[in-house]
Amino acid sequence: MQQACTQGRRFTFYLLDGFTQHAFTSALEALRLANDVLGRPHYCWRTVTRDGQPALSSCGMRLMADAALTSERDGLQQPERPHMIVVCGGRAIPPADGKAEGWLRLSRRGSIAIAGLAGGLYSLARAGVLDGRRCAVHWEHFPDFSERFFTTKARQTAFEIDSDLYTCAGGNAPFDMFLRIVEDDLGRDVANRVCELALSERVRSAGERQRLPLQTRVGIDNRLLIDIIEQMEANLADPLKLAHITPTTGLSRRQIERLFRREMGRSPKRYYLQLRLERAHLLLVNSSLPVFEIAVACGFSSASHFSRTYRETYGCTPQRTRLAELAHRRPSRSTSGEPGRVLPDMKVA
Repeated sequence: MQQACTQGRRFTFYLLDGFTQHAFTSALEALRLANDVLGRPHYCWRTVTRDGQPALSSCGMRLMADAALTSERDGLQQPERPHMIVVCGGRAIPPADGKAEGWLRLSRRGSIAIAGLAGGLYSLARAGVLDGRRCAVHWEHFPDFSERFFTTKARQTAFEIDSDLYTCAGGNAPFDMFLRIVEDDLGRDVANRVCELALSERVRSAGERQRLPLQTRVGIDNRLLIDIIEQMEANLADPLKLAHITPTTGLSRRQIERLFRREMGRSPKRYYLQLRLERAHLLLVNSSLPVFEIAVACGFSSASHFSRTYRETYGCTPQRTRLAELAHRRPSRSTSGEPGRVLPDMKVA
């Protein structure tokens, strides 16, 4: 897959096992289409894995590598060193890797731009290159990531550009982020022509939301109710009392109770609890945090209270959810390469 170019910008795509082809190819296509528009190879790229062996993607397909990490590290002092290193991950949280993290630190000290896609952000964070920097984290990873790496400025946005640090939540967003690189390098006309070739009518800007708007996700169009839910979502670790919400909305407690019953089919207290339990579930299946720390992060006074409430809602204990997730991940990696997901049915009263 290695591309040759004598001028222009060179990219190294470092593929972690379990990387998503969707995110990887979205980034790559923005560069390839830019070359097509120019009629010359302004951008070139190579794929690298830790040992030089093919990388296993999340869908089970393997992608050949151009080089191993060792040769890439040795080439940091050469004229042909990359202009940008892109760490491509997936939904799974990659294991710690001192060799790769050391390479990222060396690259950073050598003023090489660094990008992270999806779960690849964990490698950047462990290497320390995200400390004090804005970074876009997928909403599914966000609870765990923000608990682990509190020195970063994690955002639930599609992508973030903080100087020469590029981070992306994954999905379609890498195309938008790399199109921004094309626009900065070659101008808006080239970027617009790439959009036309890709049949892309809208390109997101850095900092845009990655999830659907709240009114679309929950199926409501009441501005006051949306304001209340946004306050709840922003205060999961330290839940607000309803009395603290009512002054900002201008509604009385009784009016809020009636509004939630009519629009959401449950009390505001029950809805708030559901939000906290959903975050706890994400932490259980996507992190190794102790159950007690998860309980505190989701606003529960004790692990026993959290476990009891979780079991009443999901039908199993937090420990059982985590064990089931681990059991599903092991066999799935040997076949499809994508971690299995355990999503117990949530009982909403």
